[in-house]
Amino acid sequence: MAWQDVLGHDTVVQRFRATLGRGRLASTYLFTGPHGIGKFHFTWRLAQTLLCERTPAREMRPCGDCDACRQVVAGTHPDLHLVEKPADKNSIPVEALIGDREHRMRAGFCHEINMKPYLGGRKIGIIRDADALNEEGANALLKTLEEPPPDSVLMLLASHPGTQLATIRSRCQMIRFMPLSTEDVARILETSGLVDNSDEARQLAGRSGGSIQRALELADPEIWEFRLRLWQCLVGPPPLDAMQLGEIVSQFTDAAGKASAERRERNRLAFSFAVEFFHGLLRELGGHPSSDQELSEIARRAQTHWPGGLEERIRYVERCLGAISHVDRNANQATLIEGWAADLGSASQGHRLPLEVG
Repeated sequence: MAWQDVLGHDTVVQRFRATLGRGRLASTYLFTGPHGIGKFHFTWRLAQTLLCERTPAREMRPCGDCDACRQVVAGTHPDLHLVEKPADKNSIPVEALIGDREHRMRAGFCHEINMKPYLGGRKIGIIRDADALNEEGANALLKTLEEPPPDSVLMLLASHPGTQLATIRSRCQMIRFMPLSTEDVARILETSGLVDNSDEARQLAGRSGGSIQRALELADPEIWEFRLRLWQCLVGPPPLDAMQLGEIVSQFTDAAGKASAERRERNRLAFSFAVEFFHGLLRELGGHPSSDQELSEIARRAQTHWPGGLEERIRYVERCLGAISHVDRNANQATLIEGWAADLGSASQGHRLPLEVG
């Protein structure tokens, strides 16, 4: 039976059950894993567990009825602080972390988490979009992460460890969340009313790569067709046509219109599909094909076309993740796409990608 309706993350649940049973909860955590797999849902349930007034946290069984549990569900608990990226911003504003210029370190997330608990015995801070921390924001967090206040728990949610500064990673205990199973994705889609019927749920789940978010994105035929077209371009044979790759992504971006937020989201989606492709190559190399049948078939066809072993294929993934991070930093989209496509074209001919990308 799923813990608190958290599907697919039994290993993480058991890890925290053991940690709380020993009274060894850490002060800072970095939760990593693809978007849309339930990291935030788990984090919110864990916050409820830690703040419940009736049931000890070690039992991992929040009552759901006390004032604290109800306040967590409503998002109004005074000892629970959440930071998210505003919908109209590329990154988390530093003001959300340390206050505006007139109130530096006297307002914002870092100030609130350092206050004594109002109700319970803990203060809990959650940064939902840690991928959207720019360098200024990440540096503003360092002191709080390095010297967390007593009886506090800080949890940062990110898609991949590589999207975080090394100084952030070194100060957090990392917990990896794995993609959901196809069955769990289908169950969530159907029981949540996100699709019309079980057949559609199974079809989308099979393409989702274990992500509810990706399943819903692929419900749009235009996006599903673009993903397949992008993969067909990447599959080979070598050398990769970098100009064609760039044009495919640029046309997809231009179809979003002139609104910058929509164009950035298209860019981010295109690069994330490329991440999926190279993850598929990694899985083929390790003998563990993707559960996405389309991706698995394409990765098998591409297996002999992309040179290098494990290290080089990891670099391909990191290059695409680097492109996503530049989207979030509001880089010039045409230049970003052109440089990314050129680098992959060069790599397909055996040239080594750099470890770090600009």
